[in-house]
Amino acid sequence: MKPGPTRQIRLSDYRPPEYLIDSVDLDVSLHPTDTVVRSRLKVRPNPDAKSRGAKQLRLDGEQIGLESIRLNKEELGQGTFRATRTGLVISHPPSGPFELDITTRVNPEANKALQGLYRSRGVYCTQCEAEGFRRITYFLDRPDVLATYRVRLEADRDEVPVLLANGNLVERGTLNGGARHYAVWHDPHPKPCYLFAMVGGDLGSITSDFKTKSGRNVALTIYVEHGKENRAAWAMDSLKRSMRWDETAFGREYDLEGFNIVAVSDFNMGAMENKGLNIFNDRLILASPETATDTMYAAIESVVAHEYFHNWTGNRITCRDWFQLCLKEGLTVFRDQEFSSDERSRVVQRISDVRQLKSVQFAEDAGPLAHPVRPRSYVEINNFYTATVYEKGAEVVRMLQTILGEDDFRRGMDLYFDRHDGEAATIEEFLACFAEASGRDLTQFHLWYEQSGTPRLKATFTHNRKKGTGELVLEQSVPPTPGQPKKSPMHIPVRMGLISQRGEELPLVLSDGTALESGLINLTRKRQAYTFQDLPERPVPSLLRGFSAPVNIDLDLSDRDLEFLLAHDSDAFNRWQAANTYATRTIVRKAEALAKGKRSSAGEGLVRALEAALKDDSLDWAFRAELMQLPSETDIAREIGSNVNPDHIHSAHRSLSSLIARRLEELLVDIYSKLKSRGRFSADAESAGRRAARNSALTLLCSRGGKADWARAGEHYFAAKTMTEVAHAMTLLAASNAPERRQVLADFHDRWKDDHVVIDTWFAAQAVSPKANVIAQLKALLRHELYDRTVPNKVRALVGSFVMRNPVQFNRCDGEGYRFLIDQVLATDAFNPQIAARLLNGLRSWQSLEPRRRKAAKAALQQLSGADHLSRDTTEIVTRILHG
Repeated sequence: MKPGPTRQIRLSDYRPPEYLIDSVDLDVSLHPTDTVVRSRLKVRPNPDAKSRGAKQLRLDGEQIGLESIRLNKEELGQGTFRATRTGLVISHPPSGPFELDITTRVNPEANKALQGLYRSRGVYCTQCEAEGFRRITYFLDRPDVLATYRVRLEADRDEVPVLLANGNLVERGTLNGGARHYAVWHDPHPKPCYLFAMVGGDLGSITSDFKTKSGRNVALTIYVEHGKENRAAWAMDSLKRSMRWDETAFGREYDLEGFNIVAVSDFNMGAMENKGLNIFNDRLILASPETATDTMYAAIESVVAHEYFHNWTGNRITCRDWFQLCLKEGLTVFRDQEFSSDERSRVVQRISDVRQLKSVQFAEDAGPLAHPVRPRSYVEINNFYTATVYEKGAEVVRMLQTILGEDDFRRGMDLYFDRHDGEAATIEEFLACFAEASGRDLTQFHLWYEQSGTPRLKATFTHNRKKGTGELVLEQSVPPTPGQPKKSPMHIPVRMGLISQRGEELPLVLSDGTALESGLINLTRKRQAYTFQDLPERPVPSLLRGFSAPVNIDLDLSDRDLEFLLAHDSDAFNRWQAANTYATRTIVRKAEALAKGKRSSAGEGLVRALEAALKDDSLDWAFRAELMQLPSETDIAREIGSNVNPDHIHSAHRSLSSLIARRLEELLVDIYSKLKSRGRFSADAESAGRRAARNSALTLLCSRGGKADWARAGEHYFAAKTMTEVAHAMTLLAASNAPERRQVLADFHDRWKDDHVVIDTWFAAQAVSPKANVIAQLKALLRHELYDRTVPNKVRALVGSFVMRNPVQFNRCDGEGYRFLIDQVLATDAFNPQIAARLLNGLRSWQSLEPRRRKAAKAALQQLSGADHLSRDTTEIVTRILHG
C-alpha cells in the first residue's frame, strides 16, 4: 500500500479559529502504558472568526483513546460527536461560552515517535511542538489559540518522585497513605498548547537562584539522571549569564517564580522552550572536562541561552501560525548568537556562524529543498525546522539591525515587545514595529522573508590612476528556485572598506564629496555604481565585511590580493574570509586538475600567507585555529556547483593539507608543543582557543600520514586530560590504518561503554572515517549492543554523521552509501518519521553530482519513493528532493 495524496497547507488559506480556549485544567494520572488525562476546557466562539456561529467544533487528536466527553457537565450522547483518526467533531456546540470535559487514555511506553507524552529511560516527558499536544488530549492544536493552564499530576511516589509542569507550583500532597502523590502547577501567562510540558520521574538535580533587575528571586533547578548532577554546573552557569544578558541587552526580565530544566535521553530536537519548564536533549546539558568537548561546552551555552531567550521571543510573543515559525526561531537564533559573541570572541563566533550557514543553509537554498524564510505551503510542518528558518532567519534579523543601526533596531524591538506581548504575531507585525520606530520603508526588505535562494552579488572594482578614482559596480541576482522562477531585487546591506598598498584603511569619499563613514552601502537595485575619490594608488577592496548579508559574492581578486587582505584587512572576519577563499580556490584548482588526469602544484602562495598569519601574535589562538581549518569537502562541492566528483575533492583537500604540513612542519610542531594544556581546565574562550589551535595543528601534521604523525596522535590521546583532545585524536586515528587505531577505539569503548551520552562520540568517530570499508563497519555497529535505533542521538551519531560528514564514502560511485541511507530511513520511518525525514538531507544536493553518482542517487530516491507505508514526513521530503 503506497501513501495516498498529501494535503498541502497554505499560508494564503489562513483563517482565524472559529473557537478560542481561554483556560485549560488538566488532571493527569501517570502510568507507563495507561496514562489517564482529564481535561476541562473553557471554550467560546471567536468574535474575530469570519464564519460566526459554526455548526461544528473540530478538535485535533491522534493516537489517543476517548473515554468520555461532557459539555457543560452533561454527557454527550451518540450522534452529537464523532471521534476520527485525526480528531473529535462535536455537532451544534452552544452559541456562547461553554465547558468541555474530555477524558482520554495514552500509552507513553509505546510512543517511539517521541511526540506528545512518552517515556525516556523511565522518565515521563512531553514534546508538543509542533503538533504533539493532540497526542495527549483533544484540543485546538494551533499556535494562535492561547490559554492559561492549571495542571495536576499524580503518580506513584517511589517510582516518580519528581512531578513538574509549566508555571508556578501551587500545591502538592500525598495519597493512598503516601503510596502516591500529586503536584499542581499553574501558568498565569496564556500560551499555545505547543508550549505545554510535563515531566515525571526519579531524577537528581542541582539548584541555584537568580535575582532579577527588579529584585525578585527566581529559583533555578536543573534535573538530570542520578549521578550526573556534577555535569550540569556549566548549564546552570550559562542559564544565569543568559538571564542577566537579556536584561541588559534587550531589557527582558524573567516572569515566573522558578525556571526548571530537565535533561532527557530521547529527544527528537536539541531542546524545547516550554514556558518555565525547558526540556533538553541531555547531550546539551551534561558537561565536564572529561566528558564534553569545547564544541559541546559552547553548544550548551548557546542552546541554554536560546531556549531561555524564547521566554520573550516565542512564549510571551508567539507566532500566529506555523508559517511564521522564523518569527520566533530566526529572531531567537540572532539573540543567542549575539549572546555568544559577547561571552566569547565576536569574530570567532561570527566565523563559526557563517561556516554553519554556508555549509547547511546555502546548500539547502541551492537545491530542491529550497524554500523562503517564511514558507508558503507545507505538508508536514516538522519538515520546516530548517537551516533556512533558523540560520537564514537570524541573518535577516541581523541585516535589519545593520540597515537601521543599533539604536533604531533596539527601539523597534522594544516596540515589538510592548505592542505584541501576550499575542500571536506575524512577520508583517514584526517589521511594522521597526518601520514605525525608524521611519524607514521596509517594503523591499520584506522580500527576504518571501523569496528563496541565495542572492549572488557580482562586484567589479576599477581604479583610474589618472583621475585618482575608483569605481565599484555591484550587480545582484537571485537564482530560480522551486516554485519561484523569477525574483525581484533584494535590499542587500554591503559593508565595505578600501585598503591602501601600505595596509592602511582609506576614508570612503564618494565623487560628490559625501563621506561614507559607516562603510555601508544599501544595494536596492539590480545594478548600482559608486565612484570614490582621493585614490592615487589602486586600493584593495574589502567587501561584505562581517558577512553583512547572506549572499554569494563574486569579486575578481587575485591570489596576491587575498594574501594582502589576510595580512592587512582591519576587519578580522574578512581576514579569515580571505584565507578561506584562497584555500577554496586552491582546492578547486587541484580538483579540476585531477578531473583532467593531471596534478596541480597550487598552494605555495597560501602556505606563505598562512605562515605569516600563524606567526602574528596579535591574533588570538581561536582565530588562528580557524585559519588552520580548511574549508570542508562539502563547502568545496558547493563552490564547484555541478558535475561534482567527491573523490577528486577528497584527494585535492588531502593534497593541500599535506602541502601545508610539509612546508610548515616546524611551525606546526612548535604550535602543538607550546599549547599543551597545563594547569586546571577552564571553559573560557581563551583556553578553548588554545586547545582548538593545538588540535588544528595536529590535524594538519597527521594529513601527511607518516608513522611519526600517527604516533603523535596516539600519544595525544593517551596523554589528554580533556574530551576535546581525546575525541579529536580518536577521530583522526579512526580515519587511518595506523596501528594505534584499534588500541584507541578499544580504550575509548571500554572507558565509556556505560555512559550513553559519551559513547556517541565513539560511534561518530567511526562513521566519518573515509576508509573504503566504512560501510561494512557501520553495518556491524548497527548490531552493536550499545546501539539502539529508537534513540535519536544514536541514529544521529552513527547514520547522521556518515551521511552529513563523510561525503567521499557516502557518495561512493557504486551507490552503496545511498542504499545504506535508504535502508536506515525505511527502518526509522516506521516509528519516528521526524528523524527519518531529516536523514534525507544528505541527498538534497544529488543533482549536482557527476552522472554516475547522480544516477545511483536517483535510483535510491526512487526506491524510497515507491516504498509502502511511508510516513507523511518522509513522503514530502523525498518527493521534493526528487522533483523539486
